[in-house]
Amino acid sequence: MTALVFPAAAATTLAIVGTALRFPVRRVFCMGRNYAWTEAERQPGTQHAFPAFFMKPADAVVPAAGCLAYPRLSADFCPEIELVVALGKDGADIAPQDAHGHVWGYGAGLDLTRRDLQAQAKQQGLPWEAAKAFDASAPVSALLPASAIGHPQAGAIWLKVNGQERQRADLADQLWSVPDLISTLSRAVTLRAGDLLFTGTPAGVAALQPGDVVEGGIDGLQHFSLSIGSR
Repeated sequence: MTALVFPAAAATTLAIVGTALRFPVRRVFCMGRNYAWTEAERQPGTQHAFPAFFMKPADAVVPAAGCLAYPRLSADFCPEIELVVALGKDGADIAPQDAHGHVWGYGAGLDLTRRDLQAQAKQQGLPWEAAKAFDASAPVSALLPASAIGHPQAGAIWLKVNGQERQRADLADQLWSVPDLISTLSRAVTLRAGDLLFTGTPAGVAALQPGDVVEGGIDGLQHFSLSIGSR
């Protein structure tokens, strides 16, 4: 047995609906713009570049429930509702037609963002880690296995804050489908069982305040509710 200088951190895991088993999280990949946010982007025949991707640490993943602290260093803290894809099989250079075979299941999650820090990074041409990779920045619902629900390609995806709807689209509105996202990402990185893929968010992103109640979900898949604590 390898001796460690201090005990290794416990693995990050997610609940699975209908079982006591847990899904072990390995890495978190997040896709940039994957829904049309402007009228020009919605025009038929518009060519859309593959979304930029960034990463969050595995321990940024927390249950999408309870009370989440308002993060430090930000006054513009925003939630982004997303379909989360949980991979159950390794692969590189995966063909689109084979991509579903690498999916273990699905959930709904939030890509929480310190948008003021993101704006600063964009202006200075810097990476986005400070805006994206902070504590508890990736709440995710319990997962549903693809073996039970198949592979959702349509269904409303929505977010409410204090009962007021902020985001609404349909999974069918994604500019790049899940198989295409997996296939293209796997050309850059060897994907592994346990990886999570956040697939992008619809328009309507706006800031949260302490005390806000956030509800989100994907019809026919999962929904969740949580609150925002103090700064």
